[in-house]
Amino acid sequence: MEVSVIGTSQAQIGRARLAYRKLGFCNPAAQSFSRTTRICFGDSQRWRTDGVRFSLNAVHSEVLRSDKVSGDVSTSARRSKPVDGVRLYVGLPLDVVSDCNTLNQVKAVSAGLKALKLMGVDGVELPVWWGISEKEAMGKYDWSGYLAVAEMVQKMGLKLHVSLCFHASKQPKVPLPQWVSQIGEVQPDIFHTDRLGQHYKECLSLAVDDLPVLDGKTPIQVYHDFCESFKTSFSRFMGSTITGISMGLGPDGELRYPSHHRVSKRGKVPGVGEFQCYDKNMLSLLKQHAEATGNPYWGLGGPHDAPHYDGMPNSNNFFREHGGSWETPYGDFFLSWYSNQLISHGSSLLSLASTVFCNSPVTISGKVPVVHSWYKTRSHPSELTAGFYNTVDKEGYERIAEIFAKNSCKMILPGMDLSDDHQPQESLSSPELLLAQIKSACRKRGVQISGQNSSVSGAPGGFEQIKKSLLGEDGVVDLFTYQRMGAYFFSPEHFPSFTELVRSLSQPEMLWDDMPNEEEEVGESLPVGSSSDKNLQMQVAQ
Repeated sequence: MEVSVIGTSQAQIGRARLAYRKLGFCNPAAQSFSRTTRICFGDSQRWRTDGVRFSLNAVHSEVLRSDKVSGDVSTSARRSKPVDGVRLYVGLPLDVVSDCNTLNQVKAVSAGLKALKLMGVDGVELPVWWGISEKEAMGKYDWSGYLAVAEMVQKMGLKLHVSLCFHASKQPKVPLPQWVSQIGEVQPDIFHTDRLGQHYKECLSLAVDDLPVLDGKTPIQVYHDFCESFKTSFSRFMGSTITGISMGLGPDGELRYPSHHRVSKRGKVPGVGEFQCYDKNMLSLLKQHAEATGNPYWGLGGPHDAPHYDGMPNSNNFFREHGGSWETPYGDFFLSWYSNQLISHGSSLLSLASTVFCNSPVTISGKVPVVHSWYKTRSHPSELTAGFYNTVDKEGYERIAEIFAKNSCKMILPGMDLSDDHQPQESLSSPELLLAQIKSACRKRGVQISGQNSSVSGAPGGFEQIKKSLLGEDGVVDLFTYQRMGAYFFSPEHFPSFTELVRSLSQPEMLWDDMPNEEEEVGESLPVGSSSDKNLQMQVAQ
């Protein structure tokens, strides 16, 4: 990819190149941008007037600016009309704010924002980590790094969607707050637990939502205070720059149990996952429910005949295709209870977010995973262990859509780059059918949907599948967030395909009547070598 500068003299171009080299903001130690590639000034320029113009050659079309060009590129660079109202966002690096609340590779991120703005991307998504903002003590917040990002995005004239992350991350490493982890060392049952007693320590168990396990406060109270502090600290950005807030609902921010957190030993074919109901608080809830329904022996634990994480559906009796325990009265009892706990948790957190931000001009959303492995079996075992009671005979997503509708929240659906054709046949997977089912449930309940891709590394045929998902006949998705900016995103192997996606969504055909003619001056003159130079010097990660 290349950024071309069109100016009045070869001397100006030379000064631009010199200024660009002087920037030299390469930082090999940075986590998200370990290597850097500069978008160079091209040698083949056309000459006209004394203005400056950018062209993103990877898009095969020039971004022409008839508005005056401000130093912070705050005016729109897009010269075409959006298709079907689909707005396009790009996720910022997960570690754009470091564990020390400073910005990682600020110049590279700024250059990346500028490139996205020039391409016509609407905005960016910012992960805000609980473990960074409330790191040291309960109620002690530090928003400085995230405020700096919001300032950058505002100056660039982009919109910002914020994801409140109440979970931890392994890559990059972002732990839970130190004080929460310390409590967990003493009380490990605040975490989800499998039947071997292994604790999942990257988010709190939903069974403790209303228990005072965090120094006398419940997690719901702590999340509420966190959201209130965020709202106050970012009030000047609300509605103008920050237009959306996603509430973290569980592992990786998604509404689910951490049933698949162990890597499958079988390579490409994932196992069915494992039920996460064995911490003492979950077992207590199960026992109470079993006794209340007159079946006390059903409350002693989870299914004894279910497979382990990497087990296949027929390796044990519970998920067996015909005659499995999932079809028995006990199976219905357990699966209903297990799913209801997840739904109740999701409803509580969405209600919390809707209440806190009710007077803020922002859209509230939450993410629901697309657990598509084994979808073509009768029992849908991977969905069941993740908490979605969805089988061949039971519709499991309308109740999920209900809690989003009740709280006036949008649903974020990832995996819109996944197609059935590129799934291992032996996994009996169908991301397309599952997405269609969830979309249908959302339509019935009047829930709006935002889309995401599964990963920036790219599923086979992913870009074509994204376009199919967004521009299809159902028209249910109005915002898509591409995940995520970083090393691979700007690489020559990937970025041209992304720019083609941008063009297909925002300008399927150039609106020539909107374009300035060849004699029209494009933008205000920006002499290379002035204080505006840095807005022309672009460095992105490779």
